[in-house]
Amino acid sequence: MSRGAGVAESSDDYNGSSEEKDCPSPNLDTSKDSKSGEDSSSESNSEIDSDNEEPKTEKINGEGGESPTQEASTQVKEWKDKEFPTDYLNSEYIKPHCEHCNAENKHNEQVTPRLLSRGQFLLKVDAEGIYECTETGLIFEVNRKVDIKYCVLSWSKYADLVVKPWAVGGPLFDVKCDPTCLTSIQFPHSLCLGHHDSSMTFKVLHVKRSGGASLEYTVDHSASHVKWRVSSLSPVGPVIQSEDTLYHHGAVILYKVVDHNPSLSLRVYVATNNESFIKDISKSVKHSSKKFMKIDKPPVCQKLLQNGKKYRLISEPEADITPEEIEFVDGSLLKLKSYIEVYLEQPVEFKLLLVEMDSEEIVWKAKLRECDWVQHEQSRNVSKSSTGGNRRRKMSSTLPDEEVYDKRMKQTDTSEGAKTLLTDTQLITLAGKLGKEWIKIAIVNLELDISDIDAIREKEEDVTIYKFRMLKKWQEKEQSNATVQNLYKCLKNVSVEIQGVLEGFLRAI
Repeated sequence: MSRGAGVAESSDDYNGSSEEKDCPSPNLDTSKDSKSGEDSSSESNSEIDSDNEEPKTEKINGEGGESPTQEASTQVKEWKDKEFPTDYLNSEYIKPHCEHCNAENKHNEQVTPRLLSRGQFLLKVDAEGIYECTETGLIFEVNRKVDIKYCVLSWSKYADLVVKPWAVGGPLFDVKCDPTCLTSIQFPHSLCLGHHDSSMTFKVLHVKRSGGASLEYTVDHSASHVKWRVSSLSPVGPVIQSEDTLYHHGAVILYKVVDHNPSLSLRVYVATNNESFIKDISKSVKHSSKKFMKIDKPPVCQKLLQNGKKYRLISEPEADITPEEIEFVDGSLLKLKSYIEVYLEQPVEFKLLLVEMDSEEIVWKAKLRECDWVQHEQSRNVSKSSTGGNRRRKMSSTLPDEEVYDKRMKQTDTSEGAKTLLTDTQLITLAGKLGKEWIKIAIVNLELDISDIDAIREKEEDVTIYKFRMLKKWQEKEQSNATVQNLYKCLKNVSVEIQGVLEGFLRAI
């Protein structure tokens, strides 16, 4: 993968901003191999003086059967009754559908951060404790009141620093706060350890300002997280070394090409359930020469993915699929992410299935309906107006939140918005943009009862329909007050993306 690595002499940290910088040739410090449970020594911090010693290091060298269509169709018919659960989270951070891995960390206090510009999160905690971020899965142990800023970074920027026998174990983060307030960080990992964790070694890759990195001891690891004692802060993320096969939690992510053609063209990404990887996919789609919309379907694979295993994508009714089969590799370090193209000349309701070729077991499946891909005229208006809104937000990003909100309201003609009731089209558009925090929004912002949410979730429906029904419940409660402007006021403290959609509704009036 990369050249041999030498020992970095500098203890300076990398002062990474949320805008990732190019990384020079790797200089890798590595602590002696250890199983989890060993503690890390503290490293001197570039911002706060400390007498702690550097971790001990040593040099390491790193190097760097297709089935016929008719048979496939028969298999699909047999699988039609084997429906998967549909209650999944619409978020970059996707919890795996795995009883072994989801049994962890239920005792931690769940906190939702504020979304800042450029994908940064801000978490404000008022007291000592252990807090789990609902958006990223990060767990922070703090010893007093502190504000923590953090964002997800791309592993591909630092590919040369991850040398064999080490492999990516989970997302890479840039965390910023007063390090003396932060005792430990637990990073979510994307592997299913099952009964093989005794043969696995986790460490944390700590990127330095000099362009090199060190591998630092972990305190412990669980079925879902890797715990690291904070030495100093700069880009950090878990890596793993294993004597056995690595089993990855997988995710399947769908994007539709938006154009004027009557046909239907999709990109299907098969990824490890790693937020850095998923964010890379989002960036790749965003910077494509084509326009795309994300199709919100349960992304989590129901069977673990393995490097080197072959998988086939099947459509019923039949579609043009290129390639029809893929060999899975963890592409976290790859700049270009591979995908499968699905093309239907005449769009109809259809089903997609990802199948492991050796066992012919279903790994993932979804049913796609016309409402999943129809691009309403209203959505196009929202997209155009949101672009202008983003420019204004960048200009005013230094203003306090209330001033920014007041300025937006002044820029938006709300006289008609105060009288215009929301349409079902607008509600379904907004539902598609709401993330995993939709239940909290329903209770805190829209003042719905938890019984309302439970009633909505009794039916096995797509998560977007849950969110739509939640908004309809608010509309029924508000009646004549269920206006665009009223909803805008209710959701003023939600994400910038949601505000942009509502601003588009106001301008379209």
